[in-house]
Amino acid sequence: MTVCLTNDPTTMAQTGALAGRYAAALARDGVGRFIANATSQVQLLLCDGVQLPVTVDDGGYGRSYVSSPHSAYVLYAGEEMDLVGMTRGRSVARAALAVLDRILRAAQVNRAVHLDNWLLSTNLHGIWRGEGLPEMRRMLALRFPDHFLILRTLDPWSSPRLLEAARKDGWILVPARQIWVVDDLRRDWRPRNAFGNDRRALAQSGLTVQEVESLETADCARVAELYRMLYLDRYSTLNPQFTPEFIALTLETGMMRYRLARDDAGRIMCVAGMLEREGIMTPSVVGYDTSRPQGDALYRIASFLFCEWAMERGVALHGSAGAAHFKRLRGARGVIEYLAVYAGHLSFGRRLAITLLAGALERYVTPMMKREGW
Repeated sequence: MTVCLTNDPTTMAQTGALAGRYAAALARDGVGRFIANATSQVQLLLCDGVQLPVTVDDGGYGRSYVSSPHSAYVLYAGEEMDLVGMTRGRSVARAALAVLDRILRAAQVNRAVHLDNWLLSTNLHGIWRGEGLPEMRRMLALRFPDHFLILRTLDPWSSPRLLEAARKDGWILVPARQIWVVDDLRRDWRPRNAFGNDRRALAQSGLTVQEVESLETADCARVAELYRMLYLDRYSTLNPQFTPEFIALTLETGMMRYRLARDDAGRIMCVAGMLEREGIMTPSVVGYDTSRPQGDALYRIASFLFCEWAMERGVALHGSAGAAHFKRLRGARGVIEYLAVYAGHLSFGRRLAITLLAGALERYVTPMMKREGW
């Protein structure tokens, strides 16, 4: 089995595949042009027909969790306690995060190579089920002997075989978050009251729904603005900060499909950007005009845009994390997602840090996520 890695944008683009075209753009123009709070170097891994984007980070803190484990487990976790209104055990959790912060910094956890990382909150791994993973791991460990090797967003629902392949190959499975999934929207969402209520909210809004193949520059800027209003201004600046150039790139490459809801003046008020692979869809870009009154039901309308799209195509919905009550009302159920980390080529102390983190989260935090619905 032949495994190779290239950082040449021309070579990446010549593969013709989506992974190559996407990675080529990020490598050529720099990740920051598309995701403002990420500084990764992007390469493309090729292994017997499998093409996977690879991100390389040499440290640094405060960047998006899509390429920074420290942000995911320390900074975002701290913010999440406020978002979910955690009160019980809050002081203990804060103290634990302070200790974890020191441990992960000492372990240099942000010196990391992420495999099959599209720099999205949810990576859908599609047809890749772990074929060639041991060979990929050996090559990456030789090429990056001082970096953790990481696979993000693995779960037993959307990527069971890849999750098991990582486990068998000696990767450490670190609980990450609880995601919300819907197996069959016609069965699990359409019969619910929420479906009818959301559909009526759209009908009464006077907004016009449009599925687009391309967007003008001003519309790309508006889509990025609506996403920012929701995910960055309202939730966390550690979410990936997508730029108008990112919106244009995902349309140009066919990586995502976008549905918009415009008002009578043609102004975009809601957006849903859908990434679909192998019968599973996740809404990677969602936003609405948060300056409008809550009575306009724009969040419900934005959610309806991607749920209806998935239902019409008969694909399952990976609803990512957060808004647990809202998603359960629409037929979603919780699944624990994992970060797979390989550290076998690193020092004992760095391996131990990840092993202890995984054990502590599995024992204490995972039951809490399930119980509290985080």
